[in-house]
Amino acid sequence: MLNPQVTAAAGLRARPPAGLTEPSALLAFVRQAMEDANDAECGPALPLPVVVDVDAGGVPARLYATQVDAPVFVYVHGGGWCYGSIETVDRACRRIADRSGCAVLSVGYRLAPEHVFPAALDDVETVLAYVRKSGAELGVDPSRLAIGGDSAGGQLATVAARRQRDAGTPLDLQVLIYPAIDPMTASESYDEVGSYGLDRASMKVAWETYAPDPMTRFTPDVAPLAAADLAGLPPTLIITAEYDALRDEGADYADALLSAGVPVVHTRYLGVNHGFARKLAVIDDARVATDQVASYLRAALRF
Repeated sequence: MLNPQVTAAAGLRARPPAGLTEPSALLAFVRQAMEDANDAECGPALPLPVVVDVDAGGVPARLYATQVDAPVFVYVHGGGWCYGSIETVDRACRRIADRSGCAVLSVGYRLAPEHVFPAALDDVETVLAYVRKSGAELGVDPSRLAIGGDSAGGQLATVAARRQRDAGTPLDLQVLIYPAIDPMTASESYDEVGSYGLDRASMKVAWETYAPDPMTRFTPDVAPLAAADLAGLPPTLIITAEYDALRDEGADYADALLSAGVPVVHTRYLGVNHGFARKLAVIDDARVATDQVASYLRAALRF
């Protein structure tokens, strides 16, 4: 059964007026609507000792911390590679930093269609390199480094984690919240629950906008399951949602990681849909999921 809190939350964000059809104007409207609904969906900003915007090697980022010399969790926001920002995940990042004891570095990567693949991935890797090089100057411990993200951010996070493995600089942990995994949108969950906020048509547009060259969508830097070998990826927490069209591909990725010998915790939250985890003010399970992320990070990295 769909949690009634999900239905209530759906009415908090402004919808485009019927006559707004010009693509760039529609894109700008949706981006602004996400940020305008932030307080209503996510609640007030939790005060922390450190909340500071930083230039992470040319990529805008925001650091959240409660103590010095803390492990680092690089967070990559969702939004179909076209929407979302540091602001739209601000409340979740604050809560994770507060409850995990880890520093959280939120990445303001370049968005499509203005900047298509591999711009966003390049930005994430630039931030990881910045943390390794300049973490001590930030007052954090770059020797304990994890990555995570939601939806499109989950895709970027796990691709970056595999590339870090291949470069001989493996990460310690990854957290993937309803990650986008399959550019072909072939999962049955699109047919079963594609009417609960995210459908196949909109997800196809997102993939095609991010990676307009069809051939790139068959490469592991876009499609994580296209990688020849997933062994050696970091221990992984995957969160999926019962009423999310991305539910099955997230589960398939969890299974593939397990088959490759990667330690995986996969939790499916019942009664909720795509995007629930950042809506801390209106969906109870958002707070539970965010605290699960914090607990997972604290248990693995606070040593």
